[in-house]
Amino acid sequence: MLTPKYPPQDTAPPPAATAPQTNTPALTVPAPVASTSNRPTVQLTPGSALALAAGGGAVVLVVGAVLVSMLLAVAITGVSVAVVAVVLRLLVKDLHNHR
Repeated sequence: MLTPKYPPQDTAPPPAATAPQTNTPALTVPAPVASTSNRPTVQLTPGSALALAAGGGAVVLVVGAVLVSMLLAVAITGVSVAVVAVVLRLLVKDLHNHR
């Protein structure tokens, strides 16, 4: 059930036998030259890899601290608004009772 399905093998006939070559000089074609890139390569040494990992860890810690402080600010604001709403409700209720 979970076995892979392979396509059938190629059933093409084998290539025809080539005629024997005679000793005629062949034309020589120069081999293609691999193109080199003009971009500089970056090589990481163990020290630079460690510095990169430490920098990434520091970024994660800073972003985490900022997000936690923003969440804390939202929570404190929500509690403050709830307390103000309760106080205003009590004041309005008190004004209506003392008429």
